[in-house]
Amino acid sequence: MNVVELIRKKRSGAELSAEELSYFIEGYTKGEIPDYQVSAFLMAVFFRGMSKSELGTWTRQMLHSGEVLDLSDIPGHKVDKHSTGGIGDKISLILAPLAVAAGLKVPMISGRGLGHTGGTLDKLESIPGFDVNLSIPVYRKQLAELGCTLIGQTGQIAPADKKLYALRDVTGTVECIPLIASSIMSKKLAEGIDALILDVKVGSGAFMKNAEDAQRLAETMIEIGKEMGTPTRALMTDMNQPLGQAIGNAVEVAESIETLRGNGPKDVEDITVALVQEMLDLAGMADDKTDAMLREKLRDGSALKIFRDIVEAQGGDVATIDDPSLLPQPKNRTFYKAKSAGYIRFENVAGLGFAALELGAGRRKKEDDIDPAVGLLCLVRHGQKVEVGDHLFEILYNDPSTLSPCEKRLANAIVVQDDEPKPLPLIYKKLT
Repeated sequence: MNVVELIRKKRSGAELSAEELSYFIEGYTKGEIPDYQVSAFLMAVFFRGMSKSELGTWTRQMLHSGEVLDLSDIPGHKVDKHSTGGIGDKISLILAPLAVAAGLKVPMISGRGLGHTGGTLDKLESIPGFDVNLSIPVYRKQLAELGCTLIGQTGQIAPADKKLYALRDVTGTVECIPLIASSIMSKKLAEGIDALILDVKVGSGAFMKNAEDAQRLAETMIEIGKEMGTPTRALMTDMNQPLGQAIGNAVEVAESIETLRGNGPKDVEDITVALVQEMLDLAGMADDKTDAMLREKLRDGSALKIFRDIVEAQGGDVATIDDPSLLPQPKNRTFYKAKSAGYIRFENVAGLGFAALELGAGRRKKEDDIDPAVGLLCLVRHGQKVEVGDHLFEILYNDPSTLSPCEKRLANAIVVQDDEPKPLPLIYKKLT
């Protein structure tokens, strides 16, 4: 087949056959089709979309581009969660150990930063020594013994998605429903899970800016799960303000540890508990006391102990759990202050992600290194009243030249207005 013809065909809006899509995925996975041609194809999909038939084939080919795990020999309900990404979204670091403490197995395979959002793997790697690159035999052993793994994609699991994921990040093709849905579902279904809960973000800090697009993405993924025989449901959650205070890598790990101690921000705890409750419900293990039970698991140290065990098993420095100040720290700190009095409204939450990226907390190119120490602490919430000079953000930085670009991003991300804005719901809708 001719790759250029396939690109032209998709660019013109024609439907590609199963054979054509299979050829494309296989060729790219093997390195026979170069990045520049795949970039052109992704942009064509971005504008033209995919039919239901195309999406089914594309997802299956990505799923079967590597090993599809069979975890049926490991006792227990294997349930995972995936978020479509948001600012300050460190939920996986708290959710996985909490779900294990509640009796589930969580075979979590996560990704790196994508676009303006941070990645779970990047956060975990800010823990000195933490190894996200476990082999499949070690992954299986740790899942059986500890109930959870927190790793990245190996060369064996959905390798096509691993390559496409990095390419989408640097080609402006992240915010595309077929590409998001197929990426998430191919990776998650390859884990060998029994069920999946999706956290689909909606708002100015999400890839889906409005509820209609978020619902369409959620329904697309639920349908893929149904076709593949994996019960899947979704919560549509708010991303019109950052989750918690911390935005970055080490700083988000520190906030996750505080939440696992029962002292974290209320929104972070509430959404974590809601998602784990859905995971337990999918496993037939939820009742009217589940919410209270999960909150107690945070306060009594059960979930924190499991996180400590995971960190130790994956080579991380467990001393950072007892003393988060041992995590990477910035050389410099300063405050971004309110220039007028009024009520806080976040105009562009994605801008906060880009502000952290300016400091070095994210990637512009897929080969870029991340500075784990830098980031932001958001010191205000939506609707909060502030006075001139009040601290809105604490900026954690190493390179002084990054400060000005960061502050410009912050100025465009937040508004101080005269009238009090309407409150924001944390959870908009549940889709089953």
